[in-house]
Amino acid sequence: MKQHLGRQSGVQNVEVSLIDGKVEVTPKEDGQIDPAQLLKATYDSGVTAAEMNMTARGKIVKDASGGFALQVAPNQLFALTPNELSKGLEALADTQTMVTVRGQLYKKPAGKKKADPSASLKLLILEVQKKE
Repeated sequence: MKQHLGRQSGVQNVEVSLIDGKVEVTPKEDGQIDPAQLLKATYDSGVTAAEMNMTARGKIVKDASGGFALQVAPNQLFALTPNELSKGLEALADTQTMVTVRGQLYKKPAGKKKADPSASLKLLILEVQKKE
């Protein structure tokens, strides 16, 4: 069964630009968007996603594998791809400090026509917007 992007719980509006190929998803005020489900719904609707970027606010935590992750809700966290920006946040692990970051959650592997939308998503931090 194919899903439609607008039917994802938590989605208020989906704006598509045919000029530059970008899609902007606006969440409902009281809703949460699960990026993995959104990426799967994109593929299920017949569209190939080249990349998915997101802005999120949360705490830096150590995950079950000993790596670092951004926890955005009690049961939702995104493993971090190590880079200079993520290493700069490691000292905040398991503190109450909130950070807002912009990062790349998905990028289609080079040379592949279609990627596996069920692959685990890792957040590559592109910018730390603020620490609170």
